[in-house]
Amino acid sequence: MPNTTVEDAQRRSAAAGKQARKTLTRTDAGKWKPGADREDPVAILERQAETRVQQLVPIRYARMMQSPFAFLRGAPAILAADLAQSPNTGLLAQLCGDAHISNFGVYASPERSLVFDVNDFDETLPGPFEWDVKRLAASAAVAARDNGATDDQAREIAQAGTRAYREAMTKLAGMDSLEVWYQRAAAQEIDDLVSRPSQRKQVEKTIEGARKHTSLQALSKLTAPDPDGVPRIKNQPPLLVPIELVDRKLVQAAFADYRSSLPDERRVLIDRYEIVDFAMKVVGVGSVGTRCFILLLQDRETASPLFLQVKQAEASVLAAHLQPSRYANQGQRVVVGQRLMQAASDIFLGWSTASDHTFYYVRQLRDMKGSIDVGAMTAEDLGVYVALCGAVLARAHARSGDRVAISAYLGDNDVFDKSMAEFALSYADQTLADQAALQKAIDSGRVTMAERAY
Repeated sequence: MPNTTVEDAQRRSAAAGKQARKTLTRTDAGKWKPGADREDPVAILERQAETRVQQLVPIRYARMMQSPFAFLRGAPAILAADLAQSPNTGLLAQLCGDAHISNFGVYASPERSLVFDVNDFDETLPGPFEWDVKRLAASAAVAARDNGATDDQAREIAQAGTRAYREAMTKLAGMDSLEVWYQRAAAQEIDDLVSRPSQRKQVEKTIEGARKHTSLQALSKLTAPDPDGVPRIKNQPPLLVPIELVDRKLVQAAFADYRSSLPDERRVLIDRYEIVDFAMKVVGVGSVGTRCFILLLQDRETASPLFLQVKQAEASVLAAHLQPSRYANQGQRVVVGQRLMQAASDIFLGWSTASDHTFYYVRQLRDMKGSIDVGAMTAEDLGVYVALCGAVLARAHARSGDRVAISAYLGDNDVFDKSMAEFALSYADQTLADQAALQKAIDSGRVTMAERAY
């Protein structure tokens, strides 16, 4: 017999999805035009810089000026402010908050198999599902242009990502919740999808390199023995530098608090290690200037190395425009969002509050992580890759959002796909204008850019 209760729930979800079209039509979702009262994009970046390590902020600007795609990577706060000025569907999911195509990659599951998934959650927060889709589509168009693609090709690439998102969500809407939760993409799927032999070789190299990205490899790359033979992290300024005593005490306090965030069995594991050394490390593009430390630990019995990253977590760039996080500790916000969206997560993932009341999250520095060089991809292969990202993003959203409602909103035709592609091209133009505004601020001396991006 059919379960009428379940059928009623599905009908209600489908009706909610179609009702959302009245709030924001699928065509209107793709319209972008900056309003007369749009906030100065440079002012948004300057506001973020206020809480960051000041001597590192010029490096952030240098990295953002390397290309339009680099600028977009460093500017999730600008896009968040823009999205907040337009209507949204009201169909919520746990958002990545920064779902550009370079924030997908391969890493090791707890079972030590390579998976492909979203891999950056600094900005994660519940919000309208289409905000992540727009970030993905815009990044695809900007990256395509950077690679020399025509606007027609960039539009097709962005549309491929949205189409894959829609089709994946349709499939997920027909699954039960446990089946959705078990879905994951193996890293091998990237290799299987890439068509050109030259690109396949590059992908295979990325996957093979990821398998070698372990703490043991990091030990030889990042450390040198002291006179007593104890490994110490190398001083490689300005990207990797020893920390002062005040920061050493802060990190030690943060690590002690981190331990309490782990499940009991993981505490037993982490207690088998002792801290050997610390350093401050510059990471990413948008994150440059936030405090990020690496810790070298050793197994007390075998001296095997373990590198952990302790990264500062500030409020999500989405928080000013959506409901604030339910978690007072921003590191916990990041960790919970990551566990909710990823099919498999780092066993050492946790959070802490430091003695100066700043928040951090902790993860392994290298755990067979790898990312595809999107700048080396042809237009054809970039479209395939963006489609994989779109499908993975749909699976991540389906774990927390109403997948039936989202699927009903998207529909079974290409209206939404084309709409997002048009948004992508329009926002790619906006990205060029915003990067030009940053260049003008640099030229005028309003902001200071480092001579090198490092």
